[in-house]
Amino acid sequence: MNFKSQFFYNSLTKKDTVDNIIKDKTDCTLFFEKEREKTMRKQVFSLLVDNNPGVLSRISGLFSRRGYSIDSITAGMTADPRFTRITVVSSGDELILSQIEKQVRKLEDVVDIKVLKDGESVYRELIMVKLRANAAQRGEIISVADIFRAKIVDVEEDSLIVELTGTQSKLEAFLNLLKGYEILELARTGITGLSRGSSDVAYL
Repeated sequence: MNFKSQFFYNSLTKKDTVDNIIKDKTDCTLFFEKEREKTMRKQVFSLLVDNNPGVLSRISGLFSRRGYSIDSITAGMTADPRFTRITVVSSGDELILSQIEKQVRKLEDVVDIKVLKDGESVYRELIMVKLRANAAQRGEIISVADIFRAKIVDVEEDSLIVELTGTQSKLEAFLNLLKGYEILELARTGITGLSRGSSDVAYL
């Protein structure tokens, strides 16, 4: 093998080696991403915070800065006007969800934080759906609404608005039955919830 042939062979070998390394690294990254996806889950956090101006912005800002996801967030004043309850639904693996709880707890406005677990908490969400409906379709939609105990809160000549409160699975089942109709607008409040019993109530 002459010098040119040897040089070409060595260059080809090095290129193949680099390509193999890149391929192996890509395969490894995809493997770990898929494994991480298997451990991803949703978690509901219930925050009791001081009712100060900008508190919701500061909490959502923490999630944004650290790259944490927010699937939904709701806020409302409690029985004591000094405090607001914020319910945040976030997705992540065990490490991320643990970090979220620790970081949120450090915020000055946060008085208490709880993880609302399935079976130990009550979740609810409200949905409003505006549907296009003629006279014939109106009766069909009302029949579906009655099955889910939904309310017809507005009726016009060519549309109606349905309101439903329940768990996410109930809302999804309701929307699934409405696929045959034209949904003009849809609004969801996001999950809000409380833990069962009185053992973990924060007395202030």
